Amino acid sequence: MKKRWAQIQTLANSVVEKASMRKSMMTVVAVAVLTAFFVLQFYFVRELVAAELLFGVAFAILLALGGLAYLVGSVGKRGLEFAEAGVRMIGDSARRGFSNLEGISRKPSRL
Repeated sequence: MKKRWAQIQTLANSVVEKASMRKSMMTVVAVAVLTAFFVLQFYFVRELVAAELLFGVAFAILLALGGLAYLVGSVGKRGLEFAEAGVRMIGDSARRGFSNLEGISRKPSRL
């Protein structure tokens, strides 16, 4: 009976040792998984912040290009208005000059 009891005790000790070893291995694995999870979360957060910054820069560039296009359009429109006023002034001046020339040529000379 003592022999049988010794065998049971040896078996129980080996199971307990294996269980504590399993428990410690499970603890190590759990800590490793949680650490990897948190590291990946920080990595994804960094990636999302980087992507947001890139999109922000892209939208800022698009805003600048749109503003530049609007500025060029409004300057072009104002330039056309100034050009139209200049052409009208030149046209009126040319008409007056031409009518003066016609008036001078129709007057009889007194020589």
